[in-house]
Amino acid sequence: MTENTDFTPPADPWILFKEWYGLAEKEEPSDANAMSLATVGADGMPSVRIVLMKDCDAKGLVFFTNRQSQKGEQLLAHPKAGICLHWKSLRRQIRAEGLITPVSEAESDAYHETRARGSQIGAWASQQSQKLANRGELEQRVKELEKQYEGKPVPRPPHWGGYRLTPRAIEFWQERPFRLHDRIVYHRAGDKDAWIIERLYP
Repeated sequence: MTENTDFTPPADPWILFKEWYGLAEKEEPSDANAMSLATVGADGMPSVRIVLMKDCDAKGLVFFTNRQSQKGEQLLAHPKAGICLHWKSLRRQIRAEGLITPVSEAESDAYHETRARGSQIGAWASQQSQKLANRGELEQRVKELEKQYEGKPVPRPPHWGGYRLTPRAIEFWQERPFRLHDRIVYHRAGDKDAWIIERLYP
């Protein structure tokens, strides 16, 4: 969306997504790919945290995590989620809601190989979301793993991998004066590939 009040959104939301995200990568000072991820627990209580989007295309948005973490367990039990990318410097945000599916083992392996070695070790060392007696315990686990894999590649932990959120709805929000913001939302038309586009009151 631009300053033109007669702006006509494209039929495909991914065209607008890539335009906005491309600008955010240039203008946002830190982590343009940081997004809030909302999941829900067995008791119906929502949880939200920041994750990093590592891929996006017409199939959805991809992020990686420990599958034994709180969010991993919640996504296994309730494979639905919502995300929000907020770019304060651009006064824009994108929200999406949809279904969650694990990415392939090959995709997880490929991304793992691109990570810094320290992050690869960390994926093994951290029992994410479990109770930690003290910081020294974590640091000792890191030292032991560094010794174990010294001079060798660090394999991907079997409990660590990616998820893809396939949106059923994507909303584009842009700030305007006096809270008269622009809101454009795309909804999937049933099981069809077509999108329904609507404007919402701010």
